Amino acid sequence: MDLKLFFTVLGTVFLAELGDKTQLATMLFAARESSSQLVVFLAASLALIAAAGLGVLVGGLISDYVDPAWLTRIAGVGFILIGIWTIWQA
Repeated sequence: MDLKLFFTVLGTVFLAELGDKTQLATMLFAARESSSQLVVFLAASLALIAAAGLGVLVGGLISDYVDPAWLTRIAGVGFILIGIWTIWQA
């Protein structure tokens, strides 16, 4: 196993998920008195695993047709545009 890749992905995804709407929604579900924190944890974990799996599958398929360097550039531009839109809305 490529440990450098493993820890790069782990750190990047962990930092990206901190404070985002997914984490906030999970916190709100867990804060309800009638909620089982274990059920919320398991459901949120399975949802993130499914979303990551979808990302890996789609990324693998797209990389067969598009150079990964271009995917990186496209993703970078997308993040910049989302950032500008977020600042504009604030």
